[in-house]
Amino acid sequence: MKDDRFQKDLRKRHRAILVGTYSPMRKFMKPGIEPAVEDTLDELAQLAASAEVEVLDQVICRLDRINPRSYINKGKIEEIASLVELKSADLVIFDDELSPSQNRNLEESIDVRVVDRRALILDIFAKRAKTSEGKLQVELAQLMYMLPRLTRMWTHLERQKGGIGLRGPGETQLEIDRRLVKEKMRRLKEDLKKVQNVRKLQREKRKKIPMAQAVLVGYTNSGKSTLFNRLTEADVLAANQLFATLDPVTRKLQLPNHREIVLTDSVGFIRKLPHELVDAFRATLEEAQNADILLHVIDCSDPLWESHKQATEQVLLELECLDKPIVEVYNKIDRLAEGEFGIVRSPRRVFLSALTGEGMDRLLEKLSDSVEGGRSRVKLILPQSRGDLLAVVHREGKIIEQNFENDYIELVVELPIKRVEQWKHLGFVVVDYVPMQV
Repeated sequence: MKDDRFQKDLRKRHRAILVGTYSPMRKFMKPGIEPAVEDTLDELAQLAASAEVEVLDQVICRLDRINPRSYINKGKIEEIASLVELKSADLVIFDDELSPSQNRNLEESIDVRVVDRRALILDIFAKRAKTSEGKLQVELAQLMYMLPRLTRMWTHLERQKGGIGLRGPGETQLEIDRRLVKEKMRRLKEDLKKVQNVRKLQREKRKKIPMAQAVLVGYTNSGKSTLFNRLTEADVLAANQLFATLDPVTRKLQLPNHREIVLTDSVGFIRKLPHELVDAFRATLEEAQNADILLHVIDCSDPLWESHKQATEQVLLELECLDKPIVEVYNKIDRLAEGEFGIVRSPRRVFLSALTGEGMDRLLEKLSDSVEGGRSRVKLILPQSRGDLLAVVHREGKIIEQNFENDYIELVVELPIKRVEQWKHLGFVVVDYVPMQV
């Protein structure tokens, strides 16, 4: 294609003006949940910094209505254009989503590159993706975003309305580009389908040795990777930046009751997460969909923690995960002054500092309780050759009786109810007894 600015432009241009708006609907939103424009612009500035863009200034626009042609009114466009010239900026970033035509019209009026929040986040993901899977997902998301915007990239060529003998060179090339983009998207989806199949096989393999799976979810930069490292002694990158982790990492974790679970660190969420990323990262987000327990990590030192919590729950709702057992992990209590903590405590909430380790014992206890979820006494018959399964029984449950018969072992075992269903699926449960609570 003639124009690859979408993928390279942000890294070439590093001087930007940020634009936020008071939308007509904001007055109907709940205070404390919907962040103020100043706060959303602060977050946009953090995103810009993550994309290695220098922020020169900010502009806030008050809208009575959204202009369908240019999103904001003519007066504000002129103000931004003057500021761009004064500050020698070469990029304008809107916190709100712009339509392809609004984006094109703004660029024509301001005479510099204009991007919205979605494009900025996509650029950050492209920069941070390290694995082949991550790169595939980001490229697909970029192409999904780019496809309806190809027309903008051909404004420098003559375009006519079409018809036999009347097609201009721009329109012809535009059609070719659209076809190439769609073909590339088809191939990427096929490649990602293969990745999904590999992940499915890995999950099926894990199911053969029953073990609960917990997944860390939460707003970006809430401390998920720091918590993951604290729990598993791993060395996952834990940086004070947005989207430090894109690729899921999985480790075993031994609980105080000597049982083991599988713990996964996942990609962070954010307000207005581009739907292209949710769709493209479906293979990665399946880790949350297939989890037994979700650990929702919340930075309780952030004044906007309620808004961040709501944004995360919105993504979990889209993934159909809100019906799963969820432990709310309020992290970074070490940043709160004494007496500053005002969040109501409840059985499903744990308060800790992943950095200092304070409160970690309570989280491990909570995980143990969640994995247990009540116990049931069952009879199992295992092949004597499956020492791996016998080891799992010792970790997961309490053996009441044990008898050796020919090539098999008969066991009467107390197991967590959730694990019983997995043992049934494997075909080893022969007798159910009365469930009991512990």
